[in-house]
Amino acid sequence: MRRFGIVIALLLGQAECAAQDIHFSQADASPMLLNPAYCGFFEGKGRFAALYRNQWATVSIPYQTAAATAEAGLWRSPTSNSGLSAALSFFDDRAGTLGYGTTSANLAAAYYFRLGRRGGHILSIGLEGGFGLAGFSPERARLSDPSESFETHRTSYPLFAAGMAWYCQPNGDLHLKVGFSARNLNQPNTSYLGIGDTRLRRRYALFARAEYRAWSSSSILPVLLVQLQGNYREAVLGTDWKWYIEEGSQKQISFRTGLAYRFRDAVIANLIVEYNAFLLTFCYDANVSRLTPASRYVGAFEAGLVYRLTFENKMRKIKCPDF
Repeated sequence: MRRFGIVIALLLGQAECAAQDIHFSQADASPMLLNPAYCGFFEGKGRFAALYRNQWATVSIPYQTAAATAEAGLWRSPTSNSGLSAALSFFDDRAGTLGYGTTSANLAAAYYFRLGRRGGHILSIGLEGGFGLAGFSPERARLSDPSESFETHRTSYPLFAAGMAWYCQPNGDLHLKVGFSARNLNQPNTSYLGIGDTRLRRRYALFARAEYRAWSSSSILPVLLVQLQGNYREAVLGTDWKWYIEEGSQKQISFRTGLAYRFRDAVIANLIVEYNAFLLTFCYDANVSRLTPASRYVGAFEAGLVYRLTFENKMRKIKCPDF
């Protein structure tokens, strides 16, 4: 209890604190969680995704994060030069004995239009708004005086985000998408104690993914992700390899694996299996930071399931976004 009291005193004595967002290593499973402008970048008429992450299980009670998204096209011009798509997203993040964490629900919309007459370039602009809830479970706390209680244990706040994304397909063997987003534009105060100033800092993200069909049955997919939030910095660089097992009018089967490095933090290995309208994803972070004496190189495990509505294989060598 003495150590518990010291920790509480230190927390209350802070004039200003900075909070951070959740994140997933497998950004491709549901990229709109990274940038609202990616809402609609998929094959088919809609996309549904569910993700789960379990982090640092060997250190303490692990961080457990779950997310779900649903995307659909709302309108498309007769000439296919522009369109509008929308999405709903939900996530929940919990950790520790008291189950401290955040829950958020958001609504996003993206408008896209083609650049030039040939349509090889697409620009998308996305906006997002929602609400967040932060707090803990007071019934799990063990107090020295049973008559004591927490006056407040949760707080709610609005959230806003915006982003842009550019898609390019110069030829049938290469395509590229690059996006930049800013989240927590309003920097809400997430303090549930009513004291101090615990701001959810703006998070800026730059994400780039390319696919080059180097051979008839396989392609390489380099990736770059850079995120900035307050004093937090993240940079991820890696490459995936994708094998097309079957491509036909009725079936689309592929296997994809790769490695990436999150600088000074983790080596990331992923596996993605595609079977027609379904994507099954797995990801593992091997911790290589200064936490390794406690983590024993165990970082995080992620799993995801993606379903694309009204799947159609259009027999293209490279998949284009279908809004």
